[in-house]
Amino acid sequence: MRLRRPRLPRTRTGQRRLVQAVMAGCVLALLPATWMYVVTGDRLRTTADVPRTEVAVVFGAGLWDGEPSPYLAHRLDAAAKLYREQKIKVVLVTGDNSREDYDEPDAMRAYLTRHGVPDARIVSDYAGFDTWDSCVRAKKIFGVDKAVLISQGFHIRRAVALCEAAGVTSYGVGVDAKHDVTWYYGGTREIFAAGKAALDAVFEPDPRFLGPKEPGVREALASGR
Repeated sequence: MRLRRPRLPRTRTGQRRLVQAVMAGCVLALLPATWMYVVTGDRLRTTADVPRTEVAVVFGAGLWDGEPSPYLAHRLDAAAKLYREQKIKVVLVTGDNSREDYDEPDAMRAYLTRHGVPDARIVSDYAGFDTWDSCVRAKKIFGVDKAVLISQGFHIRRAVALCEAAGVTSYGVGVDAKHDVTWYYGGTREIFAAGKAALDAVFEPDPRFLGPKEPGVREALASGR
């Protein structure tokens, strides 16, 4: 069966309405991204000028054969640098541990300890299944009120916007990344993820897993350097 091609309006009124509908759709599609840029306008920093903050949050970005992917390694390198420069005291690593054979937080912890961050200064969130979940859990489970967020540039605005919506005063550090296929995929994905982020900020859904409060961040801050 042959599919019939959609017919464009033949009258000027119909054509005008079609153009208006397309323009309205474009505006609606861009609203979430515009919201993110407005919310995060003065919140983006580099490792050189980010304010001293007790806690840094590093978001998971995948594992390769059980080790942090290059993108995740760049995030962890930035966190280790901030710790060495005494700009942060504790690193909260948040990622996916939904399967027994996939453990982002433990891989992130092991990488950080190899790069000079003491194990006692690392706190693991094993239920950071997406950015919103990580932000809400940082606030409600780990008691984080203010944090430096570390991710790639294409993701950091969404992370800051969502953590601000979750009640975490945030500064974002977007680390450099090679503009390869993964980078372009990530940038394209953010266009669609912005819509979900706006809905999360408005409706504030509970994370997939919340659970009881955990004292890890408080205890890590109380421990000696």
